[in-house]
Amino acid sequence: MVAVAVMGAGSWGTTLAKVWADAGHPVRLWARREELANKINAEHVNADYLPEIALPESIEASAHPEEVLAGAEVVVLGVPSQTLRANLSQWGSAIPTDATVLSISKGVEVGTGKLMNQVIEDAGIAPERIAVLTGPNLAKEVAQEQVAATVIACTEESRARSLQHALSTEYLRPYTNTDVIGCEVGGACKNVIAVACGIATGLGLGYNTLATVITRGLAEITRLGQALGAQPRTLAGLAGLGDLVATCSSPLSRNHRFGARLGEGGTMEEARQATGGQVAEGVLSSTSIAELARKHGVEMPITQAVHAVCHDGMSVNEMMTSLMERSKKAE
Repeated sequence: MVAVAVMGAGSWGTTLAKVWADAGHPVRLWARREELANKINAEHVNADYLPEIALPESIEASAHPEEVLAGAEVVVLGVPSQTLRANLSQWGSAIPTDATVLSISKGVEVGTGKLMNQVIEDAGIAPERIAVLTGPNLAKEVAQEQVAATVIACTEESRARSLQHALSTEYLRPYTNTDVIGCEVGGACKNVIAVACGIATGLGLGYNTLATVITRGLAEITRLGQALGAQPRTLAGLAGLGDLVATCSSPLSRNHRFGARLGEGGTMEEARQATGGQVAEGVLSSTSIAELARKHGVEMPITQAVHAVCHDGMSVNEMMTSLMERSKKAE
């Protein structure tokens, strides 16, 4: 058994707290609001994010980060990507110096263009202690114990294998990888492509369109990944294609729902409401990923189009027209 601290009681953080507990480990869960922490302890349900899921009684929730982090051997970072740096500045010093830090946030930091593992490094965590969990993992389905696979990436392979064995359950099968950059890029960029797929769905377009956007989205994600040092085979696997298909196809995806509402003619605020007020990471990441692509001379037309819709006032119809009118070329 390992002592696990999950920092963030959103849908994915709560789900992984359940997975760790189901795997037989003691788990403490940090909730930003004390009211939510108390409800989880009393009712064993996170009514705000996973109201239909019964949580193991062994999960202990708290609104005090130092209390949650004390003695932790694995620290799971489950706060939104754009708040990760701020959160680490508040309680990062309380992370035990020998703990493995497992990031489950997906995104590229606005302003710096840094991936989440790089943000964690900036907080003083050694690279070999940082692992990333990613893949086709829609929180509700995993919480319902539907069979799924995930990827745990770490530059120190033995650490990835230790996490793999510790997190395995009857319904979640972890694979390992040492390509942290590839896993980070796949996890961040798929959110933007999912917004584009949602827009297509909202416009009433069918599976041919969806398949086209997913496939061409994977092509531009792979181009960026290679420019940053990722291995193409990582992006052809669970951390790339797998995550992309799940997020782009499912209405459980916040990014897909956000895009679908835009495609239906909704405003940005109406699209935000369609996600239950939760963060659609692709909207924020479209800016940082587009800037990162420009910096490295990588062509990412779908990402740039999503950014134009979400931040520059382009209409969804103009977006589709701009993509279809691009110059013809070999695949």
